[in-house]
Amino acid sequence: MATNYTIIIVIITVLISLLAFSNNEVRNRLILYPYGMTNVNEYHRLLSSGFIHADIPHLAFNMYALYLFGGYMERDFATLSASWVFVVLYLTGIIVASLPAFFKHRHHSYYMALGASGGVSAVLFAFIYYHPWDKIGIMFIPIGIPAILFAVLYLVYSAWSSKRAADNIGHDAHLWGGVYGFVFAFFSDPTHGRLFLDAIMNRY
Repeated sequence: MATNYTIIIVIITVLISLLAFSNNEVRNRLILYPYGMTNVNEYHRLLSSGFIHADIPHLAFNMYALYLFGGYMERDFATLSASWVFVVLYLTGIIVASLPAFFKHRHHSYYMALGASGGVSAVLFAFIYYHPWDKIGIMFIPIGIPAILFAVLYLVYSAWSSKRAADNIGHDAHLWGGVYGFVFAFFSDPTHGRLFLDAIMNRY
């Protein structure tokens, strides 16, 4: 169940996204547009693009996933250090996941990107780090699979889809957001990975 920070982020993202749906000026000001980011005054787009979405289904899917996993991570971080670390994970996850697209498309005037997928992937993979054997459901599959297996499938699919570039989905953001979330969890864990290894080796 989600707690305070998660719900606040969801509310803020929903409000900004809804505003951007009806206001192109807001949308154009916040969207990730590498070609136009020629000075530091435009670098806010690395983060602000995570608070707008393409449409209602895009927004709903990301916020539902954030709601599902955000509360778990708030409690995990509260146990280890402080729950506000979750906010750092999410916001930096959006930025880090935006960087590959920024560098790849700096000379492509047609390219724009938006959505919270990078931050959500970071939260998801931090969850997987702390709960590798918990079950995660996949759309259209009636049973959950172990989180660690989900992580492998997710990364392989994201890397493959990124190379194909056959759709308008930000697979690079999914891939690098996930990698970043796992690395973030590792360094935020005072046991420096022992918790994860113990969980993997001692499933039962």
